[in-house]
Amino acid sequence: MQFPAVSVRALLPALIVLGTAGLVLVLDLLPPRARKGHLPVLSLAGIVLALLSTTWLWGEETRAFHGMIVLDGYALFLQLVICYAAGLVVLLSIDYLHERGLESGEYYALVLFATVGMLLMAAAGDLIVVFLSLELMSLSLYVLAGYFRARLASGEAAMKYFLLGAFASAFFLYGIALVYGATGTTNLDRIGASTGRDSLLTIGFALLLVGFGFKISSVPFHMWAPDVYVGAPTSVTVLVATGSKTAAFAALIRVLVSAFRGGQLDSTALLWVLAVATMTVGNVVAIAQSNLKRMLAYSSVAHVGYMLVGLTAGGALGAGAVLFYLLVYTFTTAGAFGVVLLLERAAGEGVSLADYAGLARGHGVLALVLSLFLLSLIGIPPLGGFVGKFYLFGAAVRSGYVGLAVIGVLNSAVASYYYLRLIVYMYMREPEAAPPPSATSFAGGLALAVALAGVIVLGVMPAPFIDLAQAAVTPLLR
Repeated sequence: MQFPAVSVRALLPALIVLGTAGLVLVLDLLPPRARKGHLPVLSLAGIVLALLSTTWLWGEETRAFHGMIVLDGYALFLQLVICYAAGLVVLLSIDYLHERGLESGEYYALVLFATVGMLLMAAAGDLIVVFLSLELMSLSLYVLAGYFRARLASGEAAMKYFLLGAFASAFFLYGIALVYGATGTTNLDRIGASTGRDSLLTIGFALLLVGFGFKISSVPFHMWAPDVYVGAPTSVTVLVATGSKTAAFAALIRVLVSAFRGGQLDSTALLWVLAVATMTVGNVVAIAQSNLKRMLAYSSVAHVGYMLVGLTAGGALGAGAVLFYLLVYTFTTAGAFGVVLLLERAAGEGVSLADYAGLARGHGVLALVLSLFLLSLIGIPPLGGFVGKFYLFGAAVRSGYVGLAVIGVLNSAVASYYYLRLIVYMYMREPEAAPPPSATSFAGGLALAVALAGVIVLGVMPAPFIDLAQAAVTPLLR
């Protein structure tokens, strides 16, 4: 029996995070068991080491397990984004959990296990690996969503996330079975090399798209997102909104580009409809929300629609724009939820718009930082959100989808209403009560500083990063 050659280099970032997760579990059992401060530091160190390993491996292309794992420029770029997201989540979690007396080794271990699944999804070259890494990520997130066991909303969020996720996984697995039946393989490159247009392959692709649609929370598979975003711990919400979306888009783009090329299936019309529906429903429903976390949940749905515009455009411009937007979106969304997290610590569970009235008087710095993140989400220059949308809609125009780009711009105009409404509350509304005491968190402040720096740098100097994104996706199109 010939065993497949194992390339450690192809698995290096994931192995580093996996080893860190195991070490966290072991150290959690050792004395002093009452102190947990070293566990997030170790978790963050492992993520930073994985981040450094991605930069060290940059420019290489390594395969393992007969092409089931592909570590190329595309995977490394997205693993970089995932490591940024995981690092920000750990920083935001430190004081957030300590204040509630809920620090534990298993929390940070689950965050790291979820990160391992995300890293493997970015490097998956086979549908089986996509499914296994998807389940590793999802099972960890299901448990994390219900981490606040004493809160009914947290348990409800975990249960909804689990049940709907299980249905989506069943669709995804059935889609893999149909694709295998039509092509005789689950390897993405071999599926792409197969000839002919089989109805079995079409149905399999549709079922795969259902599973991906749930993970990226596109319409009509988005109904879980608002309840999970509100009920889960805010630090977990950051991971769901950034890291899991990045991993899902990483696998989706590779599957679309490598396995289902235009010669077999033309998914452009379907992606066009999904993009329009997702960004329109997300923005329109967000207008009616008074809970800030629920509003940001529907906002994230709308941003998935913008990224689907890039997938519809296709080519190196469209896919590269999606990768760049994922980087911008990670910093912006993590920063916005980070401010909510810090104020949630200071003001209990107050996350309604009314709670933010007059925020600039009591927390001037946090109000300014949140305003910058909101302006980036709108797409106001010179912040990263503007550049990201410019490249996405520009790719659509260059590919001939002018109408789709116009719909995207109109949706951005609609979205500006509920983002600017929050800024008006913070600066122009009188508070109903005295402002809450300031929430001091060095780790949380560091996370916000990193996120804000990322948004500004990507807005002022986007060229190197968009070039890297397009260079990363170009080999997939050959």
